[in-house]
Amino acid sequence: MFEQVFKNIDDILHKDAGCSSELDYTEQTSWMLFLKYLDDLEQDKAVVAELECEEYEYIIDEKHRWSEWAAPKDAEGNFDHNEALTGDDLMEYVDGELFPYLKGFKQRAESPDTIEYKIGEIFGEIKNKIQSGYSLRDALEKIDELRFRSQEEKHELSHLYETKIKNMGNAGRNGGEYYTPRPLIRAMIDVVNPKIGETIYDGAAGSAGFLCEAFDHLRKREGLSTSDLKTLQEKTFYAKEKKSLAYVIAIMNMILHGIEAPNVIHTNTLGENLADIQLHNQYNIILANPPFGGKERKEVQQNFPIKTGETAFLFLQHFMKSLKPGGCAAVVIKNTFLSNSDNASVALRKELLENCNLHTVLDCPARTFIGAGVKTVVLFFEKGAPTEKTWFYALDPGRSLGKTNPLNDKDLKEFVDLQKTFADSDKSWSIKVSDVDQTTYDLSVKNPNLEDEAPLREPSVIIEDIIALDKESEKILTSIQGLL
Repeated sequence: MFEQVFKNIDDILHKDAGCSSELDYTEQTSWMLFLKYLDDLEQDKAVVAELECEEYEYIIDEKHRWSEWAAPKDAEGNFDHNEALTGDDLMEYVDGELFPYLKGFKQRAESPDTIEYKIGEIFGEIKNKIQSGYSLRDALEKIDELRFRSQEEKHELSHLYETKIKNMGNAGRNGGEYYTPRPLIRAMIDVVNPKIGETIYDGAAGSAGFLCEAFDHLRKREGLSTSDLKTLQEKTFYAKEKKSLAYVIAIMNMILHGIEAPNVIHTNTLGENLADIQLHNQYNIILANPPFGGKERKEVQQNFPIKTGETAFLFLQHFMKSLKPGGCAAVVIKNTFLSNSDNASVALRKELLENCNLHTVLDCPARTFIGAGVKTVVLFFEKGAPTEKTWFYALDPGRSLGKTNPLNDKDLKEFVDLQKTFADSDKSWSIKVSDVDQTTYDLSVKNPNLEDEAPLREPSVIIEDIIALDKESEKILTSIQGLL
């Protein structure tokens, strides 16, 4: 049922002059979804308060509640078209009154970890791009058909929202920036194996896929107490995100998965000096897929002991410092990190091997990330002891990956199973760090079980990769021009 509603909303936005892409559709759907969710949440809390003979104090003033302006009802509970704003009247209210009122919550909130503060941040970042008041009215009526009352409804909505994020990632030039394949995330979580009471952090949150999946993973544990559930809600998941759209989507995604007041901060993670990260702001577990291919300015690079313009390498330094002693991390990075001969890459590999136990490297096949032509690896490491031995696994699904044939959980099952004992197989092997060249610390993925000659790829796959690499080159050139 909900799937058709989402399709109808996209059709409405597609016809509006203010929305031109999947990114716009997701952004505009997000702010309406958020306000509808908030209204349902407040109504539920008001009912509970009434049953307990208490009075519920609403967050949103009556005039600006969803049920007043977006979906007014008559005495019988049916949509009241006579009371509903539309056309220019609706646009004037939304742009001139509603958004400024919601934005003001950031100043009025008691602290950043409240839902009030998140409301203020969201509506301080997002803008209503819908140009027709009639299109907006149609979209609002469709959103009002959605319900957030039961766990089943929330689960279905979260699944549909994830699909929107996936489509947005596939449509954009930087697909991996918004969407990390969920089977890969789940495999990373299985290896790291988080526990109730541990803090989990993603400093490059994107759409918060890692935190949402980690929440689902922990929530399924049997015998969770009320205290455990409160810990999961309030003191487990932490994130930072630089980009406004991704920040809003991350919050909405976490809310739909059941985290009512997400600890997501809108900031440039790399703007923080590593010297300022101490035990009190370190985490037990880090799960992340930082953006790669970007370039950071000189003043940002000054925050790091190993100077480099490569965004992903700065993030890796940040993650290593942000781990508590004994903490575990799983981080996606370009596979060239393992073998690049530049000073920064060599220094960073040396730092990683000397201060952390890089126990596992998962080598991902081409096009694991739809829309991204680069090959990636996942680094699994623990902080506090040097690396003595590293176990490698070369993931090979036995087929070319793509939009119509993406990575699935079954593809990663063998990796997860073998990793528990670091077992050798046709796809896995171990190396001793003492055998690694101590001047380059080259950790290139070289499966000793395979013939030297690589299998030929299909022409269609080669063409797709060339197109993806061209787009990546265009992005890098644009970034460089922006720095000049």
